[in-house]
Amino acid sequence: MSETEPAGHGPAGRAGAELVVVGCGTVVPEADRAASSYWVSSPGTGSAAPAHVLFDCGPGALQALARLGLPWGEVTDLAITHFHADHVGALPGLFFALKHGLPRPRSRPLTVWGPAGARGFLARLAGAYGDFILAPGFPVLIEELPPGAARDLGGGRRLEAHKTPHTEESVAWRLEGEAFSFGYTGDSGPSAELGPFMRGVSALVCECSIHDSEAADNHLSPARVAELATAARPRLLVLTHIYPHFRTQHDVARLVAEAGYDGDACIAREGLRVSLTNG
Repeated sequence: MSETEPAGHGPAGRAGAELVVVGCGTVVPEADRAASSYWVSSPGTGSAAPAHVLFDCGPGALQALARLGLPWGEVTDLAITHFHADHVGALPGLFFALKHGLPRPRSRPLTVWGPAGARGFLARLAGAYGDFILAPGFPVLIEELPPGAARDLGGGRRLEAHKTPHTEESVAWRLEGEAFSFGYTGDSGPSAELGPFMRGVSALVCECSIHDSEAADNHLSPARVAELATAARPRLLVLTHIYPHFRTQHDVARLVAEAGYDGDACIAREGLRVSLTNG
């Protein structure tokens, strides 16, 4: 268990599918981290084009994408876990930038994947901010995925949703391709089914918001994370969405290990790159 980037999960893995941590913070503002946002790129296979999937888009994410040199204008899919502001607060800025901030107008569609209520949520954003949310000059396709549903993203990629006990609509995501896999819990309370759903992913981005002494039904703490990760057995567990008072006062990765998880784990930080390619 380590709070630094593990060996074998750095720049050398960038040729294949890759996770880049864009934002790993919470609702509490911090100078060194945006709120929840994760970038997963996978190369094209055959005639299929590369895919760039952005999981959540919390406050500060757009600036972090630019700092990290990621091709935010080429995002192909956006997957939303739930509608709390620390997970979707940068969406208006992203859509505005996609309409007005690119050197050449975009024509490629953007598919937004979300839980129940995603269409209504984006319609309300459009009502508040303007038509560029739903009509930015290129097609915006909104797909609501109920828990247990899976959809083909093309190029052998498959996105699947799973219910989480955080909000009424909240979901976790699992993305798989021909040679990679990725899991993201979003925000979640304890769930006996979530670990098996994530079984064997290359990287599992898992919230660990609070200390076990503060354990609640709508967030995870080290003991619950250890239980989930033991069932999932990811190649790498990435601990994220850790409230600053908890992260600065405790070795969170060690607490997860002491709670019974013996796999490879690290603490998320902006710019962490993890190879997702199998093998």
